[in-house]
Amino acid sequence: MKVLVVDDDFMVAKLHSRYVSAMDGFTVVGVAHSGAEALRAAERLRPDLVLLDIYLPDMDGIAVLRELRAAEEREGRAVSVDALFITAARDAELIRAALRAGALHYLIKPFHRTALQEQLRHVASLRSRLAGLGEARQEDVDHIFGTRPPGSRGLPKGLAAHTAELVERVLRENTAGLSAAECAAAGTLSRVSARRYLEYFATTGRAEISLRYGGTGRPERRYRWTG
Repeated sequence: MKVLVVDDDFMVAKLHSRYVSAMDGFTVVGVAHSGAEALRAAERLRPDLVLLDIYLPDMDGIAVLRELRAAEEREGRAVSVDALFITAARDAELIRAALRAGALHYLIKPFHRTALQEQLRHVASLRSRLAGLGEARQEDVDHIFGTRPPGSRGLPKGLAAHTAELVERVLRENTAGLSAAECAAAGTLSRVSARRYLEYFATTGRAEISLRYGGTGRPERRYRWTG
């Protein structure tokens, strides 16, 4: 996923770029420090995702996103850029405006890098799910609109929604099934953590378990997504 980082502070933009670059499947294709620069970069680079600050020297980030949407409409682009706001702005009206402009989420500075990385995983999951849909079921729509960003509602205590989503994505991508160790490696999780989420999906009927028997010892439990 190609990412454009927009922040007027050079050091902050560099830091955010480092967080993004540390994620598998994400590449920072450009950095901009003003609204006009962001619009030019987006036109030239066609990113999949823009990380936007509200406070820019020439125009606010919400105006930038609105202009990006207007440009897409004028050009009739089938696939639009997604946007995450990363800002110190806490005013509720700005948050509402960002949502109405089409932002996927809004992170308030300061934040831990894992908060951004979880949102990046969420964006990747949404784009993957939408790309794989022909005709959507209601549960697909609920997942896309009802969990933006996902919360912990409905999960047992101790399980995090973003990690559950990550494990779900790994399961969906491995249609033949996989073990807890393989899931842990694919999702960069501990084996214990991966097993907890896999067992949760199994108990809720969204994954099925099969046993693979080897030479000695206990059989290996393998999990396959059933949805």
